[in-house]
Amino acid sequence: MAIGIQSDQTRNSAPPKSRSRLWVDVLFWVGIVAMITFSLAPILWQLLTSFKVNEDIVAVPNVYFPSRFTLSHYTELFARRPFWRYIFNSAVVSLATTFACLVIGTPAAYALARSQPRGSVVFQSGLLFITLFPGILLLQGLLEVVQAFNLGNNYLALILPYTAINLPLTILVLRNFFVQLPADLEDAAKVDGFNTVQMLVYILLPLTLPALAAAGILTFIAAWNEFIFALTFITEETMKTIPVASAQIGGSSVFEVPYGEIAAATVLGTIPLVILVLLFQRQIVQSLTAGAVKG
Repeated sequence: MAIGIQSDQTRNSAPPKSRSRLWVDVLFWVGIVAMITFSLAPILWQLLTSFKVNEDIVAVPNVYFPSRFTLSHYTELFARRPFWRYIFNSAVVSLATTFACLVIGTPAAYALARSQPRGSVVFQSGLLFITLFPGILLLQGLLEVVQAFNLGNNYLALILPYTAINLPLTILVLRNFFVQLPADLEDAAKVDGFNTVQMLVYILLPLTLPALAAAGILTFIAAWNEFIFALTFITEETMKTIPVASAQIGGSSVFEVPYGEIAAATVLGTIPLVILVLLFQRQIVQSLTAGAVKG
């Protein structure tokens, strides 16, 4: 009998450590849900707004989850504006910037990883500093350059600055992967008669495809989303990119704000980036964490 009472007491009183562990798990998941909600709520709001009818958009109190949906904001977006042209402009600028960064950054990253030139640590620190440097501080100087070379309303007015700004991050990401590759591969390639260019193209680059994909996607996203330079250097309507065109969408009068069309434009401008990130999220994480853990 005493043994039964003792076992009941033991079963009813959980150890303090297990109780504290339970609270830690609960707080952890509450924090995860709160973070996801905080991050996705604006996106969900824009997505729903792009399908709301105008009466629900301006309704007071707010209609958070509408019962009526429409595609008129998307159709008007393409009917009243050359939105396909905006998408084309953003694609050209982003793809050209990505290609230039990979072509220039790949051999630079390999040289930095293998040759270890004098002052390489200082050079890497400089690259890291440049990636953290706010681009808006370069606006005035770049505007003078654009005016001096008559590059206004030209793709090069955006491609050249975007390449210069994103190239340091491309070099750092690719360098981390080149450092991890065994040097025996290069020694064997040299024995087989490969020169440096052949060894880089035929042997090392296939092994660094995840890093190339990740660096390319990060560069593409940065170029696609850039706003200040595109707003300043491009004034012709048919040359504008999606961020600038979305911000300058106006209504039929000064007092009308077309919230539905603005939301539709932001959704359309975000879809390509979301698809890229979902397809290559593993490569992005792998590239950003390369070299962080050894052993």
